[in-house]
Amino acid sequence: MSLYKTIGAHLIEAMKAGDLLRRDTLRLLQSAIKNVAIEKRKASTELTDNEVEDVVRRLVKQRKDSVEQFRKGAREDLALKEEAELSLLSAYLPQAMAEDELRTLVASALEESQITAKSQIGQAMGVAMKKVAGRATGDDVRRIVESLLS
Repeated sequence: MSLYKTIGAHLIEAMKAGDLLRRDTLRLLQSAIKNVAIEKRKASTELTDNEVEDVVRRLVKQRKDSVEQFRKGAREDLALKEEAELSLLSAYLPQAMAEDELRTLVASALEESQITAKSQIGQAMGVAMKKVAGRATGDDVRRIVESLLS
């Protein structure tokens, strides 16, 4: 079953169970997926799992930023709500890559492309992100690239 259909099935389960937070979060996710499908001139069901995962990653990143901003603004109630949504959305992403595995992958990508200078960090990020292929966040990859190039 595709990721989009799985999300739809989980939405129905949440509605039947009366789980308001999960229902609202999944509706928001479905809406974002449909907006991407409209932009790409496809039906929502035609999106690949990778495209759906990209939408989920974008929403997860937004939630992380929101939590940070709400905490700075002393709005713990809103930060907790965003964290709950963040944990629900994160369940639809593949398992994050282990730190040592990520470091090995990034090191091999840098070695293959012969990048050794810190001034080439942009190129290094591009090469490393292609190798990682969505199994780690850009922040994690950037941290490792910077440590390897310094």
